[in-house]
Amino acid sequence: MKVEEKIALNAMKNDKKSHILFDQSKCSGCRERMCIAVCPAHLYSLNEETGEMVVEYAGCLECGTCLIACTYGSITWEYPDGEYGVQYRYG
Repeated sequence: MKVEEKIALNAMKNDKKSHILFDQSKCSGCRERMCIAVCPAHLYSLNEETGEMVVEYAGCLECGTCLIACTYGSITWEYPDGEYGVQYRYG
């Protein structure tokens, strides 16, 4: 079974608020955009119009890779509240 097939089996219950926040002032100095490169769920993108980083937190796998990869310290990441977040169904 491929990784993508395993991920598709996961269940998600999303909160109305994001558990991933950016300090856009720190983000603006970043040229590497490692959060985009390392996220296994491909949730990060750069808004070309505003130049701000955007995350679609609803598909977060809660691995914390983005937090470690961001050398500028612009990401604040916490596990989702209580009953929210990813529910792994395979492995």
